[in-house]
Amino acid sequence: MHLITSSVGRKLLMAVTGMMLVGFITVHLLGNLSIFAGSEAINIYAEKLHSLGPIVWIFRLIMLGLFAVHIALGIQLTMENSSASPEAYAIKARLKTTFAAESMIYTGLILLAFLLYHLLHFTVQVVHTDAVATLQPLVNGRLNVFAMVGNSFNSAFVSIAYVVAMCALFLHLSHGLQSFIQTLGLNNGPSQDKVSAIGKLVAIFFGLAYIAIPLAFLFHIVKI
Repeated sequence: MHLITSSVGRKLLMAVTGMMLVGFITVHLLGNLSIFAGSEAINIYAEKLHSLGPIVWIFRLIMLGLFAVHIALGIQLTMENSSASPEAYAIKARLKTTFAAESMIYTGLILLAFLLYHLLHFTVQVVHTDAVATLQPLVNGRLNVFAMVGNSFNSAFVSIAYVVAMCALFLHLSHGLQSFIQTLGLNNGPSQDKVSAIGKLVAIFFGLAYIAIPLAFLFHIVKI
């Protein structure tokens, strides 16, 4: 309960939930990158996920819960900081901060909207149903997830939506990873620049890796 009632506790809880979400997007990315190994690789990966049955949905619901907690804490802490800081301090803080830091609440909300869209698109399959229609059994009995993803990303609108969301992910991570280290008190004066640089490099990796998938189909680097 103390974690929720104190500002320090909320920051710590936000940092922990954030890193758990980073773990999720890491695992998710590794599975998604199998698409560059060909249709069979991503179809086998998708088949293994489906074979887990309700476990997958339990995991998804846990991740959604973590995301909801993370966003709620972010909004609360942002409002607290905004109301508690004197005007002069706020001006000084803005001079030292970065665009990624200032836009954390907005990039977080963009990612929340994207997550819901992503679930409706590839999981629940109620949007872009023309691409979902390609989910026909292959000769070996596996669903053609590769074709579904490819046909979806052949649409400029869908690809751009994913690219914009991944740009938001890059901005969010570039500051979020640095904030995580700072919250745990693991950085000091001399290490601050290194922590910031590492956070940006990790964020760039995630951003480029995720963006590569829709762009590869959109520009026909990977063909169906």
